[in-house]
Amino acid sequence: MRAYLAEIYRLIDRQLEPVDYVSTSQLAETLDVSPPAVNRMVNRLSKQGLLHHQPYRGIAITAPGRVEALKHIRKQRLAEVFLVQIMQMSWLDVHEEARRLSDGISEAVAQRMFEMTDNPATCPHGEPIPAADGTLPPATDVHLSRVEAGASVRVSRLITRETDRLQYIDALGLAPGQACEVIHVAPFDGPIQLKLGREFRIIGQSLAQLIRVDILP
Repeated sequence: MRAYLAEIYRLIDRQLEPVDYVSTSQLAETLDVSPPAVNRMVNRLSKQGLLHHQPYRGIAITAPGRVEALKHIRKQRLAEVFLVQIMQMSWLDVHEEARRLSDGISEAVAQRMFEMTDNPATCPHGEPIPAADGTLPPATDVHLSRVEAGASVRVSRLITRETDRLQYIDALGLAPGQACEVIHVAPFDGPIQLKLGREFRIIGQSLAQLIRVDILP
């Protein structure tokens, strides 16, 4: 149930525009389960006050549901950190292992992972790690696709977990923590030109939508 809530939270969080609802078809595709299975779980979660399901509009997560979702996401992201730092696994393809591992992690084990990895603030992909009480401060970063030319930025997080996309982003030098300058943004959702030190990169809008950045002073 928490895994469903976590995926709903992530779907809402990753939208380009602020939204409150996601569709059941989106959730079914993300979880790779049948629409009837999604509907059954959505009904269960709605009865417990964790979701609000509005026909023809979609699913919204309630305040209690958000807390439960973030508690689960905390375990997943701590598992990613643990597997990378302690187990020496690659951050590029650790997500699925962490997701499977996190399903069996107790609160006590999650806290011990947190301590063993020096109290991390983010996962290896730059995503913030929620507090143990299921809270998370509001995000201040933005999608790279929404940044105007002339801005200096630092990559804050990557919102994809697809290994091939992560490998490509890493090969471009755009891993979390990388600073760069937005040189040019082509009109009509055209490509974006970036400057990383003395090197230049050109990326499409679809890739820029997977990268979130902090705008530097």
